[in-house]
Amino acid sequence: MLLCVTASHKTASFDMLERLSRTPDDVAPNLLRIASCVQGAVVLSTCNRFEAYVEVDEPVTAAGAVGVEAVLEAIEQSTGIPASELDGAYAVHSGRRVAEHLFAVASGLESVVPGEGEIAGQVRRALKTAHDEGTTSPELERLFQRASQAQRKVKNVTAIGRAGRSLVRLSLELADSRIADWSAERVLLVGTGAYAAVTLATLRERGATNIAVYSPSGRAELFAKKHGIAAVGDHEYTRVATGSTLLITCTNAAEEPVLRPEHLQASAGGTAGGCPIGASSASSQLVIDLGMPRNVDPAVATIEGVALLDLDTIRLHAPLEELQATDAARSVVREAADTFNVVGDRQSVTPAVVAFRTHIFGLLEDEIDRARRRGDEKGLVEQAMRHLAGVLLHTPTVRAHELAADGRASDFTDALETLYGLTPDAGESDEAATA
Repeated sequence: MLLCVTASHKTASFDMLERLSRTPDDVAPNLLRIASCVQGAVVLSTCNRFEAYVEVDEPVTAAGAVGVEAVLEAIEQSTGIPASELDGAYAVHSGRRVAEHLFAVASGLESVVPGEGEIAGQVRRALKTAHDEGTTSPELERLFQRASQAQRKVKNVTAIGRAGRSLVRLSLELADSRIADWSAERVLLVGTGAYAAVTLATLRERGATNIAVYSPSGRAELFAKKHGIAAVGDHEYTRVATGSTLLITCTNAAEEPVLRPEHLQASAGGTAGGCPIGASSASSQLVIDLGMPRNVDPAVATIEGVALLDLDTIRLHAPLEELQATDAARSVVREAADTFNVVGDRQSVTPAVVAFRTHIFGLLEDEIDRARRRGDEKGLVEQAMRHLAGVLLHTPTVRAHELAADGRASDFTDALETLYGLTPDAGESDEAATA
């Protein structure tokens, strides 16, 4: 059985999501170690959500409850957050609902800004991480691969990409009301990852030219050279930060805030980028924090003349969904999820169909041997018996797949055990089922 435990911007505070995102890499290995019934785990951790996708051994009594408990215990071991603190901050999806949820997440339908594209890459990386760590399972790999396929189809056949905007673009649109001339802004970008590259491109689209970059991990020089901007070293970070009119932070290289009040409160009389340091430079500063964990100490907002725009604020200003595009996208997601579940259900009933057909063909071969010993020289009896066996097998086989498509594969398996005393072997091949 598939299970998803999800904490997102819809269920949890950004403070909680920030705490969950600090050590996500340990959760999946801990899950497999904690509960023997967990066959695989993939953890998806972004700035707006923390999700654990788990495959639980179906025969376990109350498998769903056991899986959720294991997830919460693994989170506590990895992050130090007690399960009691997570009450009300997460939701659970199980069975057939898991595919539709992940497909919607991968397509950007569950993001702060509907249709944002960054999540698709994060979903792919979550699977790769699990695969590299050996924590995934064949069914989870199929789930995440189909999620990427669904996302591409949503992107290709709907307008959802135009309905939503990335967090970067939205944050700069919110900044428009404070900025009259982007070319006059002195911009400091803190971070050199994927978000930083997107941010830089979006700033240039708006006309910003005076841009510098600082990296807590020491990658500023390489990033600056690649993109043709100025690099800021540790020794000049405070000076440039104080003199910048727009600061955008988007780094995951540090667990502690990389921008604190002391970085914007330099001694009077200094200079920063040719401008006096002090009240005159700080009086028009805008700080945009796109980091998770948050990169900016909230106390920065208490400095006179400094405005802080963080993910909480950006979420409140996310645009209304364009209903037509979103409805079309959700239709694609539901169809893809239905297909995923039908294929999975058919695969789940395959061992039972194989066991049934093997049993019938075994009886058939015994009877054919008897007929040959009694003198069926022309094989007429054998031919008739094989035809009859095919006719008798057809309806139960079709019915098994129909039950599987309705999510009732266990009905066929139970009937098989009751009538024939057969216990399906999960190791039987799909090919045998259609022999």
